[in-house]
Amino acid sequence: MTLRIPFALRLIAMPLAILVLAALALAIGPALPPSLAGLKELGPYAVLSLAAVVTLWFNRGRAFVAAVSLLAAYAGYRYALGLGPMSFAARASYTALALLVPFNMLLALALPERGVVHHGSWRWLLLIAVEALLVAWAASAGRSEFSGTAWEHLLEHWAFKSPPVPFAARVMFAIAFAAAAWRAWPRHSATDIGKAGALIAFLIACWWEGAGGAFGAFMSAAGAILLVAVLQESHRMAFRDELTALPSRRALDERLRALGPDYAIAMVDVDHFKNFNDTYGHDVGDQVLRLVGARLAAVEGGGRAFRYGGEEFTVLFPDASVAQVLPHLEAVRDAIEHYRMALREQDRPKSDKKGSKRRGAKRADESVSVTVSIGVAGPGKRLATPGEVIKAADEALYRAKRGGRNRVSR
Repeated sequence: MTLRIPFALRLIAMPLAILVLAALALAIGPALPPSLAGLKELGPYAVLSLAAVVTLWFNRGRAFVAAVSLLAAYAGYRYALGLGPMSFAARASYTALALLVPFNMLLALALPERGVVHHGSWRWLLLIAVEALLVAWAASAGRSEFSGTAWEHLLEHWAFKSPPVPFAARVMFAIAFAAAAWRAWPRHSATDIGKAGALIAFLIACWWEGAGGAFGAFMSAAGAILLVAVLQESHRMAFRDELTALPSRRALDERLRALGPDYAIAMVDVDHFKNFNDTYGHDVGDQVLRLVGARLAAVEGGGRAFRYGGEEFTVLFPDASVAQVLPHLEAVRDAIEHYRMALREQDRPKSDKKGSKRRGAKRADESVSVTVSIGVAGPGKRLATPGEVIKAADEALYRAKRGGRNRVSR
């Protein structure tokens, strides 16, 4: 928890910062000279197009749907405004985009993330094409015999009447935002938090559509939030281990380059992990690695844990000596040793009620504990670089294993 809370706050802070910057730019930003006035209209095109390209490049399907939906909504509404800001085409396009953008995001959130290009991706292209035709059909009401006037009556209904944002669109936004927040919270997914932030920016853009420049500014903010979220998620995937949620070896290498003259490095290995895997299976082995990772993440003394590879972990203590970190390593070793992990039977019912009925007839679920061996070293005359210190910590780790395992060696 101590690692994940700051990580989540950083993810939430970025969309908020972009929204604040958009509001400040709108409120206090200087008016552009006539020669650059077109940037107010072209800027959102550039940001949203860049967001679509980046989400496509990183193969983030949900974010790509969001970016394309926002880009199509902005382009369609700007085109409709050319027929007059008070025209039926503009009002119809406004109502349609306020409904369809959160609908598309909600639909994307309801489906599993499969990337941009997969065997069913053509359905998204078909959906967006159908939506575009539907909006064009509605916007041409009264000006085309094919469209008729039914849409004019529909837009006068209380659920679709605007401005500001139609009631039906507000309901759709609330559902989509709740879905994005629900998906983002347990996993702290940057892209899902980004979609929630983009929805807020989109709602503000629609709500203040009549204010000069607000629509374009907050549509740009929505695109920027998606863009930054995809970059954050890609960085997380590169520098964080998915199984244990610890920083990866690549992140460790980056931290090692920034160390000062005083530090200590501990190498941690799960004892008899191969035998444990062979006995209980790889799923239980993964549970063990998550358990060890969680305990190491809570180490005190300023230490930070990393997944080094396989069943091996590294704990880095900047600005600390080996003597100072030994009590903290001993405490985390003891915490791992005395933690009992329950092993559920393969055929145990998922229902707690059904499972409790079986306890009287069958033995209780088995519980096991694991131990770790730890080797620690620090810089000195013979150990001038972090690489040499890690090698020395590895040698100390093997001494701990030869000495009987489940111990700390220096």
